[in-house]
Amino acid sequence: MAASPAQPITPELRAWIIEQAATGISAPALIDAMTHSGWREEVAVDAVEQVLRGHLDQLARQQGLPPAAAVPEPALDESPRWLDAGDRQVEVLMSLANPRVVLLGNVLSQQECEALIAAARPRMARSRTVATATGGEEVNDDRTSDGMFFQRGESELLQRIEQRIARLLHWPIENGEGLQVLHYRPGAEYKPHYDYFDPAEPGTPSILRRGGQRVGTLVMYLNDPPKGGGTTFPDVFLEVAPVRGNAVFFSYERPHPSTRTLHGGAPVIEGEKWIATKWLREREFT
Repeated sequence: MAASPAQPITPELRAWIIEQAATGISAPALIDAMTHSGWREEVAVDAVEQVLRGHLDQLARQQGLPPAAAVPEPALDESPRWLDAGDRQVEVLMSLANPRVVLLGNVLSQQECEALIAAARPRMARSRTVATATGGEEVNDDRTSDGMFFQRGESELLQRIEQRIARLLHWPIENGEGLQVLHYRPGAEYKPHYDYFDPAEPGTPSILRRGGQRVGTLVMYLNDPPKGGGTTFPDVFLEVAPVRGNAVFFSYERPHPSTRTLHGGAPVIEGEKWIATKWLREREFT
């Protein structure tokens, strides 16, 4: 599989990449093999990404899945330790490719966490979820928390955090919903669910008129519950501990379980949990 760095992606190379990936060889291992064969690393990375993404899109079409959409994405191509979020440096703690999950540290300061809780506390009410059957909202037994929504940009604090998120995830501010703050008391939880809107539900078209599908989620932890309250991803047996100032980001390029973004809020065992969630849409959210 020798190749010169300038060589285009040939049918033979495409078939080799797909064949190797199908046997379980990881993308980094494929890139390493290509660089040892004479490819420049950046060319090998682009070739592997292009071939595998195209192959997955082809498989999705064959299976009748919805088309893939552009998604928010931190700049992780060179495996940086820190990301520039404008007014602060954000730490990259963990990155998972499938599903796309990135754990980030130092997203919010202690003072910002406390200020969000203080601003949200007087406005808390029993959490509601979007009712895709009708396009409205409803109380859901799977979500036993209290919550509230800020309007986008309603305060200097919100504006600062929204600008930071936009820069961090390379996604326009106007494509984000207003920040939601949730409060979980002992025993409260949010059972596993998807954040995208189910295309099969009758109320989804009216929801999508406000900005298209959700394509990404950022969950920011505002305090440190002593036990429980993690964010779980059952499809990959991953649980993210809630640590004040940290955040977990995940994206989903199509509204389908193939994204493996099933997730939930584990029950709080001791203490309480406060989080702030930012949902990101395909287009401007109005």
